[in-house]
Amino acid sequence: MHQPVTTNPFIIMLINMTVVFIVLIALMYLIKLIHFIDPTKPKEKKVETPAVVSAPAQPVETPAPVESNNEEIVAAITAAISSMGVTGVVKAIRPINRDGWKQSGRAFNMNY
Repeated sequence: MHQPVTTNPFIIMLINMTVVFIVLIALMYLIKLIHFIDPTKPKEKKVETPAVVSAPAQPVETPAPVESNNEEIVAAITAAISSMGVTGVVKAIRPINRDGWKQSGRAFNMNY
């Protein structure tokens, strides 16, 4: 019978990893070649498009601020927004409608 070339597991590992990386590099270059000669790629035509004149923007309706907000909460939210570098005036603060099941799941997962 034929004897194995080596029984050292590290040499076998190095040979196997070398073969795998050579195959991966060959596949990488094959994919690059396919992208380079892709016949299904649309031909690039230089077509000048005329300038599109857009209609004037419609004013956005801002909802009325909720009166139940505490002044301290509004001040804290405004300070947080301004610390992010956003300039302007806070016009409305609305609570987010949250699903009860999602909130329950979050609270359950925070216990672990």
